[in-house]
Amino acid sequence: MTATPLLQSDSISVFDFRCTAGPADTPFVEQHSGHSVSYVRKGSFGCRSRGRTFELVAGSVLVGHPGDEYMCTHDHVCGDECLSFFLGEALVQAIGDRGEIWQIGAAPPLPELMVLGELAQAAADGRSDIGLDEVGALFAGRFVEVVSGRSQRPPAAGAKDRRRAVETALWIDAHSHLDIDLEQAATQAGISPFHFLRLFSGVLGVTPHQYLVRSRLRHAARLLADDAFSVTDVAYDVGFGDLSNFVRTFHRAAGVSPGKFREASRGMRKIFQERLVLH
Repeated sequence: MTATPLLQSDSISVFDFRCTAGPADTPFVEQHSGHSVSYVRKGSFGCRSRGRTFELVAGSVLVGHPGDEYMCTHDHVCGDECLSFFLGEALVQAIGDRGEIWQIGAAPPLPELMVLGELAQAAADGRSDIGLDEVGALFAGRFVEVVSGRSQRPPAAGAKDRRRAVETALWIDAHSHLDIDLEQAATQAGISPFHFLRLFSGVLGVTPHQYLVRSRLRHAARLLADDAFSVTDVAYDVGFGDLSNFVRTFHRAAGVSPGKFREASRGMRKIFQERLVLH
């Protein structure tokens, strides 16, 4: 079993687990250290917990409760891959901490969870502009809703909350060249990360991380129109820590590479300059 950390914070940590065990390997008892939900993205394995046996396939969810013992088996196929979200107590309390919900052991492939699980994987792979911490919180919240049968619709935002969302958006835009995660933005707003995510998304129509990425792209487009900055300088100046990620994200948004965008901006400037001369 290999465990690769993808994100670690007080409210949520995300790991990529890959297991190569097969029918010939002897299973052993493990214990959940906290609340967790693990999305099975590939392969299959069995799980024995609280006197029940589950067979998990792609799309299933392994559910962890603090202190519960469990045993994973591979009686049928070799290996599996999971995207696992380990939740802080504050986040669990915010989305629902009823014991019976977190002690079910596993959830079958459910469309409400599978679509978010694949979105989370896209975020982990850098193919989405939603934050991995954001989609993890959404995944856990949706899990609680589906299992409990109770929809947790946020109340309509009042003037104070709408102002809080707008002011935090302005703060994100002003600091978009820095590393900002959900916890930092929520702290700026003065509320818990889970409630801030729902408030911000409800008021502005995008998640905080999506707004952060789009702010960076907006600043990048402005700098690319200026020949004084190289594409690499633009990428790092606006907050992208990786040039290839910047190029990929910009191309996805603009439909052209940063270099082609710069060439187009030069052409537009030339056209306008020629028109001014003619007039």
